[in-house]
Amino acid sequence: MYVAGIGVLLLTALYFFGRTVPPQKKSEPSEGGQGASISRPVSSQDILQASQSKLTPTQLEYVTRLQHAVVRGDVKDQQIHADRSLAAFWRDSVQNGFLPFAYYTSEAAKLENSEKSLTFAAQLFLGSLRGQENPAIKSWMATNAKELFEKALELNPQNDSTKVGLGASYVFGSAAGSPTEVMQGIQRILEVARRDTSNMYAQFMLGWGGIVSGQLDKAIERLTTVVRHQPANIEALLLLAGVHEQQGNKADAIKWYQAARKLIDNPEMIKEIDQSIQSLR
Repeated sequence: MYVAGIGVLLLTALYFFGRTVPPQKKSEPSEGGQGASISRPVSSQDILQASQSKLTPTQLEYVTRLQHAVVRGDVKDQQIHADRSLAAFWRDSVQNGFLPFAYYTSEAAKLENSEKSLTFAAQLFLGSLRGQENPAIKSWMATNAKELFEKALELNPQNDSTKVGLGASYVFGSAAGSPTEVMQGIQRILEVARRDTSNMYAQFMLGWGGIVSGQLDKAIERLTTVVRHQPANIEALLLLAGVHEQQGNKADAIKWYQAARKLIDNPEMIKEIDQSIQSLR
């Protein structure tokens, strides 16, 4: 199984989801207090308990009150309100509170059971899944993403974006880069791409899938298609640059890094790109 180099993964992770769920080194604790060395499956309860252990007494009291707020009456609507309030708390009031934020957002979405809320919650997990290196948390996030996408497809079986999202959840959530899971996800995405060649979301995810599965020539083909149709797609540009770098195509790598650099206003990202370009010269 191919493992992408630092140029492609760290740059895209930093720009698109690193601020939410930074890639973890094996020696570092991950969000919610879960260490990257965890090999056993983690549950939502594990995530919540570990996250709550970092709260101040005042914060914990507030969270506990919301968790036990629903007692009688219109239980469903009250629970949705409580889950949304908990999600907002973890999003706005706690540093590194993404995991419980995503969890409570998903719980509210499942109760509401609308396609919009389910896909929004699923995309939260999928977007950050690509930046998560902790295998136990990665598996937990992938399981949640799959469940939410599947529920959304039950409501609208014809939504191609949801089908692609479900396939991508298999690709990026595969246990230890399992070829079987990766290919299962790619096949789901291919179903959409073959039917609608103009679907750039599917083409982009197939490009990512090519990187994960080690099919670099196919990844370049897919990502080149994406940037031809979407020249301002920074993530596709960075991935394309990174794949060319991995293959030793220095001139092409520099070209795509420079194309991405022109679109970025983040000083830290620009510095990283400049370093990558300099190393290629």
